[in-house]
Amino acid sequence: MSDLINFYTDNTSLLLDRTWEHIIISAIGVVIALVIALPIGIWLGHLHKGSLLAINVSNVLRALPSLALIAISLAFIGLSRLNITIALVALAIPPILTNAYTAVDGVDPDAVESARGMGMNERQVLLGIELPLSWPLIFAGIRTASVYVIATAPLAALAGGGGLGDIIINQATYDLVGVIAATIITVALAFAVDGLLSIAQRAVTPKGLAVSRQLHTIVPPAESDVPADRALA
Repeated sequence: MSDLINFYTDNTSLLLDRTWEHIIISAIGVVIALVIALPIGIWLGHLHKGSLLAINVSNVLRALPSLALIAISLAFIGLSRLNITIALVALAIPPILTNAYTAVDGVDPDAVESARGMGMNERQVLLGIELPLSWPLIFAGIRTASVYVIATAPLAALAGGGGLGDIIINQATYDLVGVIAATIITVALAFAVDGLLSIAQRAVTPKGLAVSRQLHTIVPPAESDVPADRALA
């Protein structure tokens, strides 16, 4: 334990620099994935079409190992931060795309039809009804993607991208204590980002929706709300 503390105190500047690089690498991957996947998922969910496209694209990207993507990119791009960016974007797209599509597609159709009956156009329905009700699930996808990206970003060191991975994969220089120290920081970053996005998720959840979910969890459904086949069971 004392060796770990000594490593932190003796290498504070190094750890801060590598942590900042790690954050930048992760943020770039998540932001690019958001720009690509979020509008597509929301629009397909609004149209209630393209479920096979969203699901299949997500499944294909999930099946691609990040390390393999980096290796393939090295053959075409060489040592560059672009390698890890491609891998992290591919890793972040599936949860963002799937959750965005599922969230918007699953909005209560009665609420949507009521809005249209009040004269709202499609843009107003999307921005005023569907998105506010979808944000909690959309943010859940963003949280998942962010944690995945932060945990995978140490692979950037294999492609010359920097970050905490420079310490984690370089045991010969920093010894085991350095590897452990950088790993702990990576885990702490993942927890911190997940916590911050969890707070943001609660902030964007409509109060009525949050109360409804709490009541649904605390108060069991009335007997009249239970399907007949389950009631008989």
